[in-house]
Amino acid sequence: MMKLPKRPNDAVHWYMSGITSRIVAESGRPDDRFHLGKILFQSFKDVPDFLMQIDGATGESETSGSALERTVRCANALRNIGLECGDVIVLMAPSHIDLAIPFYAAFYLGVIAAAVDRTLGVEELRDTFAVNRPKIVFCQSEKAPDIQLALNELELDTRIVTFDKGEFLCSFSEFLDEFDDGTSVDDFKFNDFDPEEAIALLIATSGTTGLPKAAAITHKNFAINGPYLWSRCTNFPSPTRMALVVAPLQWLTALMNFILSPIMRYTRLQTSTASTQEHTYDLINTYKPTFAIFSPTLMTTLIKPGNRDACDFTCLELIMLGGSAVPQELINEVKEMSPDTEVVNCYGMSELCTIGFHGAGSAPPGSCGSLMGCFQYRLVDTETLEDIVEPNVPGELLIKGPGIFKGYYNNSKATEETFAEDRWFKTGDTFYRDASWNYYFVERIKLLLKYKSYQISPVEVENVIRHHPGVLDVAVTGIPDPESGDLPVACVVRRPESDVTAQDIKDLVKGTLSDSKQLRGGVIFMDAIPMTASTKVHRRKLKELALVMDKE
Repeated sequence: MMKLPKRPNDAVHWYMSGITSRIVAESGRPDDRFHLGKILFQSFKDVPDFLMQIDGATGESETSGSALERTVRCANALRNIGLECGDVIVLMAPSHIDLAIPFYAAFYLGVIAAAVDRTLGVEELRDTFAVNRPKIVFCQSEKAPDIQLALNELELDTRIVTFDKGEFLCSFSEFLDEFDDGTSVDDFKFNDFDPEEAIALLIATSGTTGLPKAAAITHKNFAINGPYLWSRCTNFPSPTRMALVVAPLQWLTALMNFILSPIMRYTRLQTSTASTQEHTYDLINTYKPTFAIFSPTLMTTLIKPGNRDACDFTCLELIMLGGSAVPQELINEVKEMSPDTEVVNCYGMSELCTIGFHGAGSAPPGSCGSLMGCFQYRLVDTETLEDIVEPNVPGELLIKGPGIFKGYYNNSKATEETFAEDRWFKTGDTFYRDASWNYYFVERIKLLLKYKSYQISPVEVENVIRHHPGVLDVAVTGIPDPESGDLPVACVVRRPESDVTAQDIKDLVKGTLSDSKQLRGGVIFMDAIPMTASTKVHRRKLKELALVMDKE
């Protein structure tokens, strides 16, 4: 029998309506259909024996019933140390079994969860904490000294709790034992709030200023947009059996699966160790996951000829590729390797909470998919800002809808700059559409580089290099690498009589910024940085020069 491509439909919304209607009937609050804490709580309660999560590095696992009991204990503890709606908790840990517990508990109380890159140095942590100002940080003991130094610089009285046992530190188990008042699952009371206003998540994103920003996602934002990830399926609950999650929690692909997996009822396979090629192979071969979201760069690494025979990818029914431009050649290669796997080109952004288009298998080659019902879409000319109505003409993508993020947390200026009139969100990405309203990604307007799963602001790296007394001017760009994405390159203009070397520049960056932001593409010395007519750095020309000039 011919296998028909899956097309967008409303089954996932019927399923969500079934869950939320029971919640609203019990509470009498219509807005509770958007309360992520109550939705997760109900999902845990419905199937206590369901295998919710597995740590593939240790083999540890947990059922929904266990998660329900532990999240209530954690919510009790958070409430008893004084956390209220709108307060922020930070999560900085690998994806072990305990990581999800305070994450879910925060949603019960209207407390904001902010997952932060655990590789950040003291200066980067200071800048991050200056934005989100957490009341409590959950981390591993090895990172606690850096966190404390960053908090001290900001004079923040923030509690640190470690998932493992550290000297002179409160461990997670001790935190629960000391502050959980014993309120049972049956007697637990949620905090009530307006889900349209209450922020659920802060998702880190770099800005062109070089300073960190955090996209504020409300409960309603995610409750509306999140289910669209599964709008191409008809089998609910359990549109898939098991999802492999290799990204750290601070990235959208992990956040989506952490929230959606217990609600949609599929097991989440994660790992508390580094997601190397060999380890990812082992996870796939051992647990046979049926769904995964990979970046194009990671997928390129996984299917590298000579290595890929060590892994059986045929268990994966669906692979979504996203995070950067997805070459059609990569999709074709994956399909050739695993013919029955559906491979979908996805476009998503933190500010959208999830995907931006229906990336169904029926979409034409190269397309990110068709329009979703939760959004309105526009393409505008980047020069004139006028709407583009003809097909096959590129322009910046603008999106509007109730699922669009609230704004950048504690950053009204950045929020104002990213919204056009009438709250149209400017994605900073260029698209065109065909006559059938399928959309095709062209390029990013924004400056961000992406090394593996890490975003890099060129301006942040430039600001560090400019501190060297021998540097007159600098601009950072990226050169493409098939496995890693962008490799940062520093284009440097020396001061007269300066003898600063490439190694001096690299050492400065190494001593200041985290590993992902290192100058893996090298250093280029030039007489002048190319400029546009408006005296801005000519980024396109800079990239062209970086591809051909000698790099040290």
